[in-house]
Amino acid sequence: MNSNGNLNNCSSKDPVLVVLAAGIGSRFGGGVKQLAGVGPSGEIILDYSIYDAIEAGFKKVIFIIRHDIEADFREAIGDRLAGRIQVEYAFQEGDDLPEGFTKPAGRTKPWGTGHAVLACRDVIDAPFAVINADDYYGREAYQKMYAYLKNDLTEGRCSMVGFVMKNTLSDNGVVTRGVCHVNEAGALTGVDETKNIGRDAEGLVKGSFDGREVTIDPEALVSMNFWGFNASFLEALKSGFVDFLAGLEPEDVKSEYLLPIIVDGKIKDGSLTVDVLTSGDRWFGITYKEDKEAVEQELKALTDKGMYPTPIFG
Repeated sequence: MNSNGNLNNCSSKDPVLVVLAAGIGSRFGGGVKQLAGVGPSGEIILDYSIYDAIEAGFKKVIFIIRHDIEADFREAIGDRLAGRIQVEYAFQEGDDLPEGFTKPAGRTKPWGTGHAVLACRDVIDAPFAVINADDYYGREAYQKMYAYLKNDLTEGRCSMVGFVMKNTLSDNGVVTRGVCHVNEAGALTGVDETKNIGRDAEGLVKGSFDGREVTIDPEALVSMNFWGFNASFLEALKSGFVDFLAGLEPEDVKSEYLLPIIVDGKIKDGSLTVDVLTSGDRWFGITYKEDKEAVEQELKALTDKGMYPTPIFG
């Protein structure tokens, strides 16, 4: 895991945006879906995320990518951001493992989002937010997260932006969402990773959890992988990854070290409190190839309302 750039232009108190962009996007047809043009002037979803992050106050972004997409990624967005926000890169590679571990011969699947965030371990010394590169979150999420991270976070606290379930569904297929349980104090008490979520013929939101079909409140909050952490959380990720690897069976080449599962485990063992920040904005992204047209329409409408210029970084 290496990077370029330095930390000198960003105060240690300034929140950093970390973008998970190493995914292949198999359901999008095997292409690099993070780089698909969807805006009125060919903007990609990530353009809007960075624009909203800058508007909220973020001054530095770290893109976690793979070496094989580096040139395309720099051309598509990184190079265009010069002078607008400090840019660094970190690389998620399957053979970047703790001492004593080696990548199994049959392993082709990435190690997961927890491993991806660890790619930043040498370039973060400040509170940081984590987002997916191919998700549109809306400006409210960045504003609330930046304000939260600007406060001095106590050890063992972090945050998550929760989105309303009905604002995250796809018309083109089922999705997986982390359905959140939140207590009266606004803290997350657990996340149910629920699969095959969609509306049935009667309009009810259904999904599968723990091997059974469940009906989900369309107003329920869900996690869309928008997190906020203290820099010290990286140490917990490092030690947890060692435990994860040590617990794998030799023939297991698919298990992933995933942020929602990591956070859920730490909530349950009492070592982490997760404050839930709620966004009423509509989330959208390209889960399926057919989603692209709907995303184009959404972004055109937002541009027509004056939310964004076009070209956005022209």
